[in-house]
Order: sequence, then structure tokens, then C-alpha cells
Amino acid sequence: VRSGSLSSPEKGAEFFAMNVFRILGDLFHVAAILILLRKMTMTKSCAGISLRTQILYLLVFSCRYLDLFWLNPVHSPLRFYNTIMKLAFIGTSVYTIFLMLKKYKHTYDEVNDTFRIEFLIGPAALCAIVFHLKVTPFEIVWAFSIFLESLAIMPQLFLLQKTGEVENITAHYVVALGSYRAWYLLNWIWRYMYEGKPKILVSVAGLVQTALYSDFFYHYFMSRKTGKKLKLPP
Repeated sequence: VRSGSLSSPEKGAEFFAMNVFRILGDLFHVAAILILLRKMTMTKSCAGISLRTQILYLLVFSCRYLDLFWLNPVHSPLRFYNTIMKLAFIGTSVYTIFLMLKKYKHTYDEVNDTFRIEFLIGPAALCAIVFHLKVTPFEIVWAFSIFLESLAIMPQLFLLQKTGEVENITAHYVVALGSYRAWYLLNWIWRYMYEGKPKILVSVAGLVQTALYSDFFYHYFMSRKTGKKLKLPP
């Protein structure tokens, strides 16, 4: 095989990796980011958005995408696609945090955004040390990012629960973010069915993350059905 070209097994792996569930998951993830940025730039406010959740997501992406430093981005179409998405997720996370800390700092709800994120980072790190695919620093850090992402939405949900009412555009952001992980969970199930390799670590993390969103999804769809503004119980 010539350098830079793909063998038949590699082409097959790329085919299974880029299935409809994965693509839908990525589309919902991008949609969530665009909704969030539009909400802040349109209203010139970050009210209702948890800075702590955004910091956790930046930590997740920074840990997960360390391979940007050594992988060849043009080795294959899939790797080029992944590289673009990785850079976009890191870049938009940095930009979101910048907006919240600088441009719209006066609108940030620091009083209610009080979830102790160290209680999420610590357990995620411990799980990564115990449960990982290979005993290498990169794989342990990657596992940490998987576990942490499954919990990263908790400060956002905690903030919305404390404030009660949820703006429509903020609700759309949370639902799009939750949908992204739900589609990715289906992606891992589909790949297991056709590749025969169980993705236990990411599947369990995906189940936990989807479960965390379930109550919010219920209240969101009920508010859509009744036409009333979304309110979360205390």
C-alpha cells in the first residue's frame, strides 16, 4: 500500500464509521453550537447559559482531540472531516467562553451558576484510570473526556432548574445537544451490529448522558404540545 492511500480494511472501517446516525449526531451537535451562538449574539446576553458547562466542554474537547498534534489530517477523507470538526468544536468552545467572560459578562448569571464541577471532574478522572481501552496516557485522557462529557450538561440543567423558566432558544440548544448524543448512541449500536466490536465504554457513557437529558426532553415536548412556556420543576 502506498503512503497516504487506504487499504481495503481501512476503507471498510471508514464506511461503517460514517453512517447516517453518526452524520445526524454531528449535524445536531453543530446545530446546538449555532443555536447557542445565535442566542447570545442576537440577544446580546448569555443569561440562562452555564459558563461551567461550557468550560467542561472545552476540557472535554481539549483532552479528546490531542491527536490533532500528530495525525495527518489529509490521510483520508474521514480524517480530514474529523480534523475540521475537532478544530470547530474547540474553536467555538473558546469563543463561547470568551463571549461569556468578556463581551456579555454583565448578563452572566453567576449567582445561580454554582454547580461544583470538581465533583464531576474527579469521578470522571477516577473512572478513566480504572476503565480505559489501553494503558497509555492518551487512551486514559481520551476515556476521561468520554466520562466527563456524559456529565458536562449537569451544571446547565442545574442552572435552568434553579431559575425555573427557560427561554425557547435556550431550550432548543439543550435539546439539540441531547439529540446529538442520542444519535451517537445509535451510531455505536449500529457499528456493533455490523462490525461485531462492542463499544462498551462509549455506549455506557452515552446511556448515562441520554438519561440525564430525559427529564428535560419530557418537559420540553410537553411545553411544545400545550403551547406553554417551558418551566422546570424545582
